[in-house]
Amino acid sequence: MARRRKRKSRRRLEGRRILENVPQYSIESRNEKPVTAARNFIHAEGIAPPALLLVKRNEHTTDRYFWAEKGLFGAQYVEENHFLFPSLRLDEEEPEPFGIAAK
Repeated sequence: MARRRKRKSRRRLEGRRILENVPQYSIESRNEKPVTAARNFIHAEGIAPPALLLVKRNEHTTDRYFWAEKGLFGAQYVEENHFLFPSLRLDEEEPEPFGIAAK
């Protein structure tokens, strides 16, 4: 029996497109838990939000976190709820070309 494809959420795809424009940092968790490694890296490097952290847990698993003004969030949550984050809302707006009057 053929398996059906999972439907892709438009909202999540939009969030993923927005997160592509955010600075990304890749780190390894070593002996720490991934979220602790991400917090320590943010503190040590003085990273300003918004930022996306890719924390390599082992050779097969990489955890993704989003550093926002409100704190550290899982990247999947941010993809699905990108409209809740003001720093992403500013990047999403595109300036209108000059000379074209809005009606």
